[in-house]
Amino acid sequence: MSAEAGQVLARRPYPGARHWLVSLGVTGSAAAATTTVAQGSGHFHWWAGFVLIPGALIAASGGPLLARGGGRAFAGYVVACVGTLVFATGALLMFGVMSRGWPVMIMLPCLAVAGTYVWRPAHPLARGLHRAVALLALAGALLGATFQVIRAGLVDFGDTGWWGAFLMLAGVIVLGNAVELTRHRMPYRLQAITLLVGPAAVAFLLGLRFLRGW
Repeated sequence: MSAEAGQVLARRPYPGARHWLVSLGVTGSAAAATTTVAQGSGHFHWWAGFVLIPGALIAASGGPLLARGGGRAFAGYVVACVGTLVFATGALLMFGVMSRGWPVMIMLPCLAVAGTYVWRPAHPLARGLHRAVALLALAGALLGATFQVIRAGLVDFGDTGWWGAFLMLAGVIVLGNAVELTRHRMPYRLQAITLLVGPAAVAFLLGLRFLRGW
């Protein structure tokens, strides 16, 4: 009986093998598609594959950890985000558009930080601070997107201090999270709110100054 049970256990496939296959399949397809399109674009730089392929492998190694969930999911998320950033760098180099596509290097890290809000802490104070960081990261991604449309020539703000609007947005985000903390009864609530309101006011006023050209 024990011998039969041992044979059954020996034949049972590794439970994470399917996750590895799916992850490798997705990243491998992305690398192949990127290389194929770059070859057809007329601006193919083959040596960028030494950046693109390692990035795909790093991103693939984070997939199984994400699929397992639990405490390993966050580590898998970090690994996948690092791999995606390396992959994007390789793709920009392979197409030879780093001088025009560099804002992507702002957007991707910011989106990665914003995505960590899925693992928000249970304590209200830590959750509020984490939410502020995640929303500020979203504002950073929007800033990167604005740089991208400027580099693409789709918009032109001239000599205006348009970046001041993002400073004002950052101030509003921090202030909003400070107001949200007033709903919770917890130690050091007043100190935390004060520490948030001060930088929020400074950021908003500085942004207004740049935007209005004072």
